[in-house]
Amino acid sequence: MNFVSVRIITGDVARLVDFYERATGLSASWGNEDFAELRTASAALAIGSTRTVPLFAPGSAHPADNHSVLLEFLVDDVDSVYRNLRGFVDDFVNEPTTMPWGNRALLFRDPDGNLVNFFTPVTPAAIERFAG
Repeated sequence: MNFVSVRIITGDVARLVDFYERATGLSASWGNEDFAELRTASAALAIGSTRTVPLFAPGSAHPADNHSVLLEFLVDDVDSVYRNLRGFVDDFVNEPTTMPWGNRALLFRDPDGNLVNFFTPVTPAAIERFAG
């Protein structure tokens, strides 16, 4: 098995794609007006329109209603990324903070309220977990 993507369902695909392109520096690949992906070396962030939900099962997903999942991105320097995101991101949950498990993390919300964590391993154990 290989984990390949996370999909966000939204009422405004273009707005959310623009946000993630600006926040990550990645360019989206568009399938059509209802679906786009931002790919990294290990997985993709897919963004789909509410119009795609009935293709799976009507009512199975609701936009802007996530209260449990964090989207996490490994970055080279979370403090630098934070400086670049100020003035663009409207809702920071915290400033860069070193967590007990060794990552320096920045938590914020995207325009739909989804939690996003940009992090940099800073302790030897955390660095080792992400080496390779």
